[in-house]
Amino acid sequence: MSKNLNAHFIILLATFLVGGSFIISQKLSGIIDPISITLLRFIIASLLLAPIVFLNQKYREKIISTFKRAMIISFFYSIYFIGMFKALEFTTALNTGTIFTLVPLLTALFSIFVFKQKISFNQYLIYVIGIIGTCMVIFKGNLELFLSLSLNKGDVIFIFSTFCMALYSISAKHFHRKDDELVVLVFMTLVGGIIWMSLALVLFDVPLDWQKISSKEFLYLGYLTVFATLVTSYLYQKATIVLGPKKVMAYVYLNPGAIAILLFVFEFKSINFWMFLGILISSFATLILLKKE
Repeated sequence: MSKNLNAHFIILLATFLVGGSFIISQKLSGIIDPISITLLRFIIASLLLAPIVFLNQKYREKIISTFKRAMIISFFYSIYFIGMFKALEFTTALNTGTIFTLVPLLTALFSIFVFKQKISFNQYLIYVIGIIGTCMVIFKGNLELFLSLSLNKGDVIFIFSTFCMALYSISAKHFHRKDDELVVLVFMTLVGGIIWMSLALVLFDVPLDWQKISSKEFLYLGYLTVFATLVTSYLYQKATIVLGPKKVMAYVYLNPGAIAILLFVFEFKSINFWMFLGILISSFATLILLKKE
């Protein structure tokens, strides 16, 4: 299997893991402060990865040289997660799913300035088609539901978060060095996240309140920690290094479809004709964007 094809399979897997995280995150939102729950995620994920890094001399030697760059990458990564949890206290997964479709376009716009990449009119058109396709999935083809969408406090917060997600992808590519060890970069990104979260915890005087998390909610947190944090961090950074941020973020258009499929499989929620059509349109837009890069 070629390096590029492998990267596409990797990011497709990550897309479904992220889709699951949207479902799980809404179950956890509002239990404790988003800064506290994000800090706990990063701590558990870094503890799981620590033995792999510290027991390997080659990895240990890369820690210092990776630290500064990882701090910048983790800043955007951390702010995104805080914003997502905070937004879900005031808005719905429906609204956040809609707003998240802006990420590929934002990433492409940032790439113009950072990587001097050009975007043609046709590419802009494909981004719009991708947004339309994902909205069809999110709103289940219900025009009245789409027209009733209005921005609230949570939506404004999540719009800011989408900028951070785009900048996370850009920075992961920009600050990567050929001699980097990806495992170390992921580990140091998590460590950087712990530092940023700890500073935010002190600055905003946020209580940990971890005792409020029930055993069932800890299982949800386990999914977010292992699969939606540790595994996806590795997969996204690995794929971004090979494919670049614009290609990786093109897969965002598949997120609502992935969520719909996961809800169908695990919660037996139906997929109507318009949702199925939206998944096809989103997939088409993603394929065109990948082909044009």
